[in-house]
Parts: sequence; structure tokens; C-alpha cells
Amino acid sequence: MDWVGIVLVVSLMVLGWTVYASSIRQRGLLIADSSLQGLGAGRSGGVKPESRLARWLSLAGYRDAAASERFVYATAGSLLLAMALAWLFDRSGAIAQMDQVLAAIPGGAGEFLSAVAQLGPFIVLALVTCVPWLIVRAARRQRVAQVEKDLPLMMDLFATLAEAGLGFDTALDRILESQAPDRALPQEFRVYQRDSLAGVPRVQGLRRLAKRVDVPAMTTFLSAVVEAEQIGASLAETLRHQAEDLRDRRRARAMLIAQALPVKLVFPLILCFLPGIFVSTLAPAVYQMIRVVDSVIPRR
Repeated sequence: MDWVGIVLVVSLMVLGWTVYASSIRQRGLLIADSSLQGLGAGRSGGVKPESRLARWLSLAGYRDAAASERFVYATAGSLLLAMALAWLFDRSGAIAQMDQVLAAIPGGAGEFLSAVAQLGPFIVLALVTCVPWLIVRAARRQRVAQVEKDLPLMMDLFATLAEAGLGFDTALDRILESQAPDRALPQEFRVYQRDSLAGVPRVQGLRRLAKRVDVPAMTTFLSAVVEAEQIGASLAETLRHQAEDLRDRRRARAMLIAQALPVKLVFPLILCFLPGIFVSTLAPAVYQMIRVVDSVIPRR
């Protein structure tokens, strides 16, 4: 049995164990949830346990009841596809052709590149298997970017409407009417409105909102709203200060990224531009030196 067979056997074992563990986990969550609901645990009549995978998918916007199972099945499908692609890549003879091409490179570079080429099927296997994880990670980053971009403007609108005499819930209705429905922040506030209509207290609903979003700027904003609600402070002034502080932090973060940019440009300059500059400037001189040396040294 070659290494491809070993990889297939190990991958199938990992796949089977992942599906089995997921089914056991989901069954345990259902049993625990039904037990808690039967005992009336918690103030709301039941507390549903949440796995780390379900929490991670929820933060990325995948909040379907079967999101965890779908993610596991997607990962399993990606693993099967990766094994098929790795097997085809190995049987196509591309690795042998790459070895022949790389063997002609002088020095030790050819041996190093040949060793890297031997790892080609494993690289394909890893990259294709990680596609579902990369998709969820990208969705989470996109939601965080949308929240951080829309939050300062929403704070200013809240402050303006609060100064005009509107309450928090009324101002929220006016703001959500002018927001795009496909943005992450308006979607989360609409979930908060549904919780309020269901009878959830405002403070508890805001804390649930902060937990669902899990963005530091959003958590700070909601903490300030909760504190103003509890101590009776001016909501408009609190929101205005929070918006200014958030803009200052975004400006400082942008300045930090701009200052780190020259350091990040050093590696592309060294790897891409400097070799071309050296070749274009020194190649004629080196060629002339080689011709002079060739004319001086007598040939046998």
C-alpha cells in the first residue's frame, strides 16, 4: 500500500469519527435541552446548551438549527473531494514531470523544490479540506467589518434622535427604516426588536445582542446604553461620546496600519524588485567582464 492508500484510510477514519462525534454531540444537546425544559431551569423556562462549533457559526451569521450538522457534512464532503483530487494528482504523473524539470536546477535549490513537489497531494488535500472553514472565517470577518463601519453613524443618529426627544426604541425604529436590510448591524437590531416584542426586558435584550455580535466596539456601545439606562444618565450625551471615542479608535488603528505598511513592503521589494534591478544594472557589466576574461585567457 502506497502513501495514497494510507492517506485515504486515515482520512476515512477521521471522517467517520467526526460524523459519529457530531451525531453524539447533537443527541446530547437535545437530551440536555429537553431535561432542562422539563425541570423548568432558568428564568425563561429552559436553557439550551451551545457547542463551540454552533457558537462560531452563529457569530459568522449561520444560525440555522442544523448549521452545525451542515458544516460537518460540508467538511466531510470537502475531505472526500480533496482525497479524490489528491489521488488524481498523484496518478496523473505530474509529480514525476515536476521532478524532472526541477532536477535541472543547479545547486541545492532543485532538491528543495523537488521535496516540496512531493508534498503536492498533501497540500491539495489540506487546502480543499479547509474550504468550509475559510468560508465561515471570511463571513465572520465581513460581519465584523460591517458592524464596525455602520456603528459610528448609527450612534450619531441615536444621539440626534435622543436630543430631539425620542426614546431608544422609537429612535431605533426610525433608524432601521433607513438602513439596508442586508447589513449585519440592522439585522441584529431587528432580532433585538423581536425579543422586545416577545417580552424580554431591555437590559437583557441588549446583553443578548452584545453576545450575538461579539464585537468590542458594539459591546462598549451597548454597555454604555445599559449603564445610562440603569443610572438615568443622558442617553444622547452618552452616545455622542461613544461615537467620538469609536472614531478616534478607528483613526488610531488606521494610523497604526499605515505606519506598519513600509515594513510590510520590505519583503516584496527584496523578493521581486531588487533581483530585477540587479540584473538590469549589473548584467551588462558582468557580460563585458566575461568577454574580457575570455579574450585574455588563452584557449587550449
